Amino acid sequence: MTDPSATKPLVRVLQHAEPEVPGLIGEILEAGGAKLEVVRPFAGDSVSTDPASLQGLLVMGGPMGVYETVRFPHLSDEIALIRNALARGIPVLGVCLGSQLLALALGARVEPGVKEIGWFPVQTTPEAGADPLFEGMGPSFTPFHWHGDRFDLPPGAVSLARSERTACQAFRHGRSAYGLLFHAEMSESMVLGMVETFADELEAAGEDRAAILARAATAVPEMRRAGRKLFGRWAAFLGTPRGRGAS
Repeated sequence: MTDPSATKPLVRVLQHAEPEVPGLIGEILEAGGAKLEVVRPFAGDSVSTDPASLQGLLVMGGPMGVYETVRFPHLSDEIALIRNALARGIPVLGVCLGSQLLALALGARVEPGVKEIGWFPVQTTPEAGADPLFEGMGPSFTPFHWHGDRFDLPPGAVSLARSERTACQAFRHGRSAYGLLFHAEMSESMVLGMVETFADELEAAGEDRAAILARAATAVPEMRRAGRKLFGRWAAFLGTPRGRGAS
């Protein structure tokens, strides 16, 4: 008997911290029929650099820097996997740390920047109006942020969004490789998990835990409306039914 899962688009997910799960992205992909292969290097999983079986690669956030390859050797394997996926034309989506890894894989500089933790608006660029994911997103929306590093726009990439503190918040390279420095995939419970897991970083940055959580009740639904468009449209590159119908 044929295994039904064998016909599903396979998306490898690189997860770097307990609270930074695929969230809304995973919900959309699985609703469209994709199969998620979650790899957790922080829990001891090894990272294969071979993307041959994949129809998509999703790289999530994490507390480390892309330049910490000595401390986190798996990052070198992840960069190699991203480059191999790009060479094969496999759709890639990088979120937060994932966007930094994608930028580095494409030859951009990644370095410490100004911390953004909490709810901050991003402004779309003029080029975003003609982008397959960002078309119709409007001039701005407010996602969740938790990052201290920044990156230059990779060579050959298209800038799609910026914020007051960070010049490059989102980019596209080629047809289906996207980097999003912000989070649009989170639920209220995921935001709470970030605040609890990374409490020391939050305190060091001088951000108000209570204010972040209080705003989540209204900010999360708005953010997820934006996320449904972005991630549903990215899913279309995998040929999933949900992706093809996303708007």
